[in-house]
Amino acid sequence: MPRVLGWVGFAAHLATFVWYAASGLLAPGWAVGLLLLVWAAFTVVAFRLARGDRPLWTLVVPVADAAVWFGVLSFGESVLGWTG
Repeated sequence: MPRVLGWVGFAAHLATFVWYAASGLLAPGWAVGLLLLVWAAFTVVAFRLARGDRPLWTLVVPVADAAVWFGVLSFGESVLGWTG
């Protein structure tokens, strides 16, 4: 069962790609590029966790995805003046 939940977490992480890819509606191109690099790093981490000894930790990755995405866009909007 933990392995199945690990792969569910991995699938939830993949679903967050839509948020990261659509960030161009608010953020400049360079920020979207960096966000996509962060998402790719999360993909590597999630895949390793899902296949490793602690697959349940994969469920944390989509939460971290959402926190990073929301935090970066909120910071960019309030401090850097990004607008949609």
